[in-house]
Amino acid sequence: MTNPFENEEAEYLVLVNDEGQHSLWPAFRETPPGWTAVGPKGKRQECLDWVDANWTDMRPKSLADTMAKGSASDDHTEEWERPEASVDAK
Repeated sequence: MTNPFENEEAEYLVLVNDEGQHSLWPAFRETPPGWTAVGPKGKRQECLDWVDANWTDMRPKSLADTMAKGSASDDHTEEWERPEASVDAK
């Protein structure tokens, strides 16, 4: 029996979870809890191409949100200053 997750000729769905993570799912199987169908329903490669084009930030949504909040509070970051070199003239 062919693995239903690796069958090039089978129909798949592209799923996304609350963290914005994507997955291919065999179309004949029930969508698991916590996942929603997005994108095309089609052959494996078609779905993989859609995922490649649309899932551009691999970070989980919670991490991306936390990082965005952190960078917003870093807007006042001071530039690094190099101390002046002292030269002893003799």
